[in-house]
Amino acid sequence: MFAAAASVCALVAPACAQQLDTLGMVLDTTLVQPGRPITLGEALDMARRSAPRSIQAEGQLRTDRARVRAAYAAFLPNITVSVASNRQYSDTRTRIDPATGAIVILPSVPWSYSASIGGNVALFTGGRRLFDLQQARANLKSSEINTVVQHYGIDLDVKTQFYNVLAARESEAAARIQLEQARQQLRVSILQLRGGKATKSDSLRSVIQLRDAQLAVEQAMVDLATSNLALAHVVGTSEAITAAEDSSELAPIPGNAELLHLADAGPAVKAAESDLVAAKAAHASSWTAYLPSINASYNRGGSGSGDDLMFNGNDLSYSGTLRLSASLPLFDQLNRELQVTQTSASQDDAEAALRDAKLAAREDLGRYLGAYRTAERRFEAQQATLESATEDLRVQQQRYSLGESTLLDVLASQSQLNNARAALIRARYDQRVARAELEALIGRDL
Repeated sequence: MFAAAASVCALVAPACAQQLDTLGMVLDTTLVQPGRPITLGEALDMARRSAPRSIQAEGQLRTDRARVRAAYAAFLPNITVSVASNRQYSDTRTRIDPATGAIVILPSVPWSYSASIGGNVALFTGGRRLFDLQQARANLKSSEINTVVQHYGIDLDVKTQFYNVLAARESEAAARIQLEQARQQLRVSILQLRGGKATKSDSLRSVIQLRDAQLAVEQAMVDLATSNLALAHVVGTSEAITAAEDSSELAPIPGNAELLHLADAGPAVKAAESDLVAAKAAHASSWTAYLPSINASYNRGGSGSGDDLMFNGNDLSYSGTLRLSASLPLFDQLNRELQVTQTSASQDDAEAALRDAKLAAREDLGRYLGAYRTAERRFEAQQATLESATEDLRVQQQRYSLGESTLLDVLASQSQLNNARAALIRARYDQRVARAELEALIGRDL
């Protein structure tokens, strides 16, 4: 259809050229639903509130805080209060006199009740409570750092998708420019053909170029719609959203030495250090099982009887007990040895994990920093390439209109210009993502 229309327009009436200019150019604009533009800061806030990883990290943080409070409370005594009431259906009742031990026959009253309060406290546990507290505090610190790690991991996902939307929008704009240039080239080809300065193949190639440009626009629209949906997914909203325009320049990043220091103290390394502290405390706590434990307890209670369900004002018979005890397991089927071995192995694992975290941080720093520097240089180079390709296309189009160049030369320049636009968009995207990866690695914004 395009080829036939091109031939007809080239040979018949000038009005047909205008019809061909619009032939097949009705684009499906329903592919991109209008969404509410949100800034990068809004997207980050939304994702941190709704992302499953963030919710899990916050839940673990609350749990570890409760464990620290429980570790402090282990130094306090346990206190128990009990109240009981019994009804007997017999004519006579008996009880034992706590003073003499004799059996006392009581009047036939239906209710008997008792009340007691008691407490016990561990006086000595071999230092286990101190080590447990140290372990709980180390786990809490690890959870706090893990929360930072998860937040910046979420930030990386959001920023990557946010920049995907910006890149897709830039690609759509570039495709529309390509489409407009293809339209203009088709007009020139038809005019050249009517003037005898070009062949039919030029107009046919221009039609093909026009169709390719239209397909590029439609594909860019699909990519933008998909990127918007992916952004809504990562921020956790069912609302139609899109990325707001971001024309801000990237601030310079710190030098290599400062970045190396930040990477060595990054969240992943700090989390590994906290895990090692917790593992050492657990290993030390396992040795306390070989030491004796000393406990003290006291209980005081009273009992009485009457005609009512609960206390009716009668005096209760009170008694109290104070107890001190010490215990030392001599043999427990080697459970203590098993626990010591397990905690020792866990400590070795934590030490190895810390070494690996430090090396991995430096490796990631080198990779991300290299990607950022390379993308930065590519972006600068592609800006110059784009200017050169734009000027080259302008010259080739002028030469073609004067009959001094062929359409193949024009199409070659057009292809170089399209490639330069795409490379520039990709370089800008790679630079932004590499910067976000650096921020996730060091746990702070650059």
